[in-house]
Amino acid sequence: MTTAPIAATHGTNPTPKRRVPLWDNARFLCVTLVVIGHGVQRLTEDSNNALAVYLFIYAFHMPAFAMISGYFSKASPPTSRQMKKVFTDILLPYLIMQTVWSVVQFLVEGSTNANPTTPHWTLWFLLALGIFRLVLPYLAILRFPLLWSVLLSVGVGYINNVDSTFSLSRAIGILPFFVLGWQVRQWKLVDKWRVVDRQTWWIRGAAIGVFLAWGAAVVVPIAWWRSIDPHWFFYDDSYDGLGRGEWWAGFVRLGFIALAALLSAAFFVLVPRSDTWITGFGQATMYVYLLHSFILYPLRETGVLTGDHSSAVWLVSIILASIGISIALSSTLSQRIFRPIIEPKPRWLFIEVDEKRGGESRTDPTGSRRSR
Repeated sequence: MTTAPIAATHGTNPTPKRRVPLWDNARFLCVTLVVIGHGVQRLTEDSNNALAVYLFIYAFHMPAFAMISGYFSKASPPTSRQMKKVFTDILLPYLIMQTVWSVVQFLVEGSTNANPTTPHWTLWFLLALGIFRLVLPYLAILRFPLLWSVLLSVGVGYINNVDSTFSLSRAIGILPFFVLGWQVRQWKLVDKWRVVDRQTWWIRGAAIGVFLAWGAAVVVPIAWWRSIDPHWFFYDDSYDGLGRGEWWAGFVRLGFIALAALLSAAFFVLVPRSDTWITGFGQATMYVYLLHSFILYPLRETGVLTGDHSSAVWLVSIILASIGISIALSSTLSQRIFRPIIEPKPRWLFIEVDEKRGGESRTDPTGSRRSR
């Protein structure tokens, strides 16, 4: 069974690898959850229903996204072509989008903070992917790399001066999920459990049970959840910054890591295995991730989603609109228009390097096979 459908092919006569719809479906569902989470965020101030949806999603959607990226990552020393991809897939899109956001915020808010070391809104994940690629080869030569990544995630919370500069604190915080995705590939768990080709009813039933239990754990004590800082789900702030400077705060993060891993596993079990109407959209996740914030920005900043506009009807409307945004930004038209800024190809920037394994990789930072 082929489990790596979207790795780049090389050589003069490459043999295309069979795509596995699971991963495209999972990517699109993950990025749609990102859009929904950002869409309902402003509603959480006045709506318990919105808060429940928000917490339900944020407990696992970015960890699952990081796991997918890790699954399709390599721990071998990078070739010159792979180093170029760090520029073209991560650094250049980051600089372009960071500049655009700085201009937008200057025009709308009068903000003159154009600091490139502090990523705007969703751009933190691009820098995190770059950090993941940098540290994975080093972690891979250690015994128990997953354990080390967990220790780093838990330990960084005790260090107050590791902050959001270059997304370092958040990247280290969610590093275990990226390493877990890579480790799953090394362990060949997908092959051993045959979870791509088929699922038994009891596995899916258990996954549904996990989500039902988490839903109940969010909805029933929703008043208690209002007293909890949601930034615990971000793996970003230090424990002192979260108001929990006690020695045992690391065990709280460890609990959130375990919860996210369990929910992510349940999520992957429930993702459709066959081609569906969403499968094709999973090849354009970076377009959705980087562009959806420009659509939601006016709604979030104008106060439209507060007060009387925080009803259940508005919540459902925002969820449906977020799904529509994901579909629209995944379209061929969207890719054609925004390709120069999402997939820049500045060949003039690089020196010519003669490599034995020629050809240009067509895999984006999330592991999705590009259309060209």
